[in-house]
Amino acid sequence: MEQQSLFLSADGSEPEQEPGLGAPLASRLRPRTLEEFAGQKHLLGPGRILRRLIDQDQVSSMIFWGPPGVGKTTLARIIAGKTRSRFIDFSAVTSGIKEIKEVMSRAEESRRQGERTILFVDEIHRFNKAQQDAFLPFVEKGSIILIGATTENPSFEINSALLSRCKVFVLQALEAEELTCLLEHALKDPRGFGELEVAVERALLEAISRFANGDARTALNTLEMAVLNGGMDAEGRIQVSWEVLEQCVSKRSLLYDKKGEEHYNLISALHKSMRNSDADAAIYWLARMLEAGEDPLYVARRLIRFASEDVGIADSRALEVAVAAYQASHFNGMPECTVNLAHAVTYLALAPKSNALYLAYESAKKDALEMLAEPVPLVIRNAPTQLMKDLRYGEGYQYAHSTEDKLTNMQCLPDSLADRHYYQPTDQGSEARAREKLARIAAWKAAHRSEQ
Repeated sequence: MEQQSLFLSADGSEPEQEPGLGAPLASRLRPRTLEEFAGQKHLLGPGRILRRLIDQDQVSSMIFWGPPGVGKTTLARIIAGKTRSRFIDFSAVTSGIKEIKEVMSRAEESRRQGERTILFVDEIHRFNKAQQDAFLPFVEKGSIILIGATTENPSFEINSALLSRCKVFVLQALEAEELTCLLEHALKDPRGFGELEVAVERALLEAISRFANGDARTALNTLEMAVLNGGMDAEGRIQVSWEVLEQCVSKRSLLYDKKGEEHYNLISALHKSMRNSDADAAIYWLARMLEAGEDPLYVARRLIRFASEDVGIADSRALEVAVAAYQASHFNGMPECTVNLAHAVTYLALAPKSNALYLAYESAKKDALEMLAEPVPLVIRNAPTQLMKDLRYGEGYQYAHSTEDKLTNMQCLPDSLADRHYYQPTDQGSEARAREKLARIAAWKAAHRSEQ
């Protein structure tokens, strides 16, 4: 017979009670079993690894990583209901080193008595390095099984030593269809609105699901607000109309975190859309960032990098446009600078593309790092003192401006790199002319090689 788990908060308080009717809808409908849990079929479907670990009560230290409202905390509570371990709920928002040590002390005592302790840490990314390090010895000894929940990429936010001892499970944003089914369940379940008669079109539920952007909590909260503000018809039914929904949802909440992974996802989307010459996509991703509160100067700096990395000499004006957009954004600020940035983004998207400068530098960097001791050729060394002249610094230097063709055959690379060619221009835009110019220079040097 399955043993009842001891579900305590970090301070040792009693298990929380079933939310009453006055609690938010999302709390009242929190799934109690895996069968009630919505989404995450890749982890919890029949035969899936996490489902087997939970069913067999063999959970080990793990991290639940996913966006808000996908069930990280709920899944931990379901584990609490099935495990034969002592279960402690711990919040990284309200707890510090002192609380960690107290919990670890109780867990160590339980281990000596043969009882496992599962410690659930919500928002574990909020713990600093020292706080995370405090868990390490207890995880290693087996005093605790750590389950952490985070909306941030664990690779960046969790200490590598702690992360290496945890299995990371990625929870995905719920599909719109999954959210719609969840909303329909909320209208029927007695814990939700099952005791009421609520008239609502499925199309309206689908609109709420799209608005929620994969977040079950947002979907349920929006439905609750719409129902509570719905009108009563002559038969006593609550009517939820499109007008009511529009009032409840004044503006779509954008999935964005200026310090988190989504920040990098969106700037990557902007960069790659411009690289693919997709002006429409580039403008969309620009709007996603700016309307979510991104610093326009950050975007402008990335455009300046793009102008040289992905356009380069194929259109050298691209760099001028990007720098001008930065200055305009600095002068105007939001929201006036949005059109300045859209101007630059569109120009860069439509400009001819070349990554020759980027490849040239990366190739030269590789040689520079591997051949740090290569001496500067004597011929191009400066000789401000007589001693340097005596050491043959600058001997044989040829001043290009003094020649008819403005060219010399002087070797400027170290001997070991004399035949290297880092810049390989393409035939895109103005870079085609640069390619022709390099070919002419190479031909001239070959013809005058005997003069060296």
